[in-house]
Amino acid sequence: MVKPRYYDFFTRNMVPLKHYWPISAKNMCEDIEFAVNWGNTHIDKAQAIGKGGTNYILENLKMKFVYDYMFHLLNEYAKLMRFKPTIPEGAIEICSETMACPIRGLRKRLLMESMVNSPSDTPPCTMPPPYKPEALKMLIQENEDLIKKVKTRAMDNSN
Repeated sequence: MVKPRYYDFFTRNMVPLKHYWPISAKNMCEDIEFAVNWGNTHIDKAQAIGKGGTNYILENLKMKFVYDYMFHLLNEYAKLMRFKPTIPEGAIEICSETMACPIRGLRKRLLMESMVNSPSDTPPCTMPPPYKPEALKMLIQENEDLIKKVKTRAMDNSN
């Protein structure tokens, strides 16, 4: 994963060398070459990282979690609104099926799979409390240490 400028809500908990191989945006070519060479000489470990990333995404990027995130995000933005939204005169309501009708193939299948067919049986997830400063600092330091190992090419047999 190339170091992102901005993080998605689901990537913040990903751990370098467990869920992904870190690639620097500045030294992309060298980092990719090193990653490929390392992966070719450490096939089992490279496959474990790939499986770890796949499992992480399958567990943490379910549509319910995306909708929960959107719910919390929109509710927080709504608190910042200073105007009362109104439906414009002459506006018509359309449903998601209407938008999907002209689309065919894979795009249509993906739209239909992500469509909400009924209200959730459970309320949205509750947001966990923020990290305590010490715990957040430790988490960030651990990830930076792993990324530093890759940057300095100091990969030992444990990774």
